[in-house]
Amino acid sequence: MLYQLYETQRALMAPFSEFASASAKLYNHPLSPFAHTPMAQRVSAGFDLLHRLAKEYEKPEFGITHASVDGVEIAVQEQVAIEKPFCRLLRFKRFSDDSGALATMKGQPKVLVVAPLSGHHSTLLRDTVKSLLCDHKVFITDWTDARMVPLAEGPFHLDDYVAYVQEFIRHIGPDVHVISVCQPTVPVLAAVSLMASAGEPTPRTMTMMGGPIDARRSPTAVNNLAMNKSHSWFETNVIYRVPPNFPGSGRAVYPGFMQHTGFVAMNPDRHMTSHYDYFRDLIRGDDDSAEAHRQFYDEYNAVLDMPAEYYLDTIKTVFQDFALVNGTWHVKGELVRPQDITTTALLTIEGELDDISGAGQTRAAHDLCSGIPKARQFHYDVAGAGHYGIFSGRRWREMVYPEVKAFIAKYNKTAADSRKQAAAAA
Repeated sequence: MLYQLYETQRALMAPFSEFASASAKLYNHPLSPFAHTPMAQRVSAGFDLLHRLAKEYEKPEFGITHASVDGVEIAVQEQVAIEKPFCRLLRFKRFSDDSGALATMKGQPKVLVVAPLSGHHSTLLRDTVKSLLCDHKVFITDWTDARMVPLAEGPFHLDDYVAYVQEFIRHIGPDVHVISVCQPTVPVLAAVSLMASAGEPTPRTMTMMGGPIDARRSPTAVNNLAMNKSHSWFETNVIYRVPPNFPGSGRAVYPGFMQHTGFVAMNPDRHMTSHYDYFRDLIRGDDDSAEAHRQFYDEYNAVLDMPAEYYLDTIKTVFQDFALVNGTWHVKGELVRPQDITTTALLTIEGELDDISGAGQTRAAHDLCSGIPKARQFHYDVAGAGHYGIFSGRRWREMVYPEVKAFIAKYNKTAADSRKQAAAAA
């Protein structure tokens, strides 16, 4: 019933949001007589802010159309490599007429970025993809809003997530480098572990960023909620059915609007200050600051519904049973054994000020992956970075990305050298 009430409220607010948008333009357009009345700038700013607080935020586009390779501007086209009911594997295909750039791109490593299925769309990693495209062939998981998946497609469990990751790795090939951000660090480690146990080739490297490998270490407010509430509490209080006006009508989900409420509740003062600053920027005519605010909240406020089965599985497996670190996690009947990974190099990254995945939670992967030689294990703490800072923004571009780029290049070069030596010996 809560989901239906929310949709009713959203439908009722839509006309007021459009009215506020039109009124903001009426008091701001230079050809409008209202723009020359006293306090017009403040009235316009107030209506603009009201519009943004009341509007519905749709999934943004990646909007990546170009990149730079060795100083040469190249075209980028977004392609669908694999389409599954709950996820699309996207490839950012690069094109150029420059022979030097083409030769460089041909030898660059392939990277699979596994985006989180935890409320926001994969476009939250736009900055990550933009940086990677300069030096890599990039694929990314684009998870589907569960309310858009018809009920006939069946449920989606955490085990299915692991199977999706394995399928994507096999499709790209064993020379892939996998980067997982936040929530997917756990299922990615499980996917690679199961491939290693089965004797399959595993990725050349795994880069794990700000994820809850061992949520018992330095628990945050997010961890405490998941650990202190019973499994039945989550089933009763956060799971609802999709209303009839969506393709996934009747599907049990953890609604995006509830997740968004939780995101805002973690730092309400920060968001209130941000909106007030936006109001002041509009009055002052600071268009650059106002546009930066719009871009951030267009992304931040766009959320998706998660399949209930997947969400509840994650709560139980990762935050209550700690099945991965306890060695008790079975995926489709197979025990997850990270110690079986031997050839994949490992890099873990944590933000000093991360309030979602606490210090040491991601680093715990090194203890689990005991089969990887210590010389192939690395960890990087990002000074002054919060959760989002390790994959987006200035600290990502200036501090984190150079480390990730060097790590991938090192082990991509090692593999290439090994192939050349084997060919020469043959």
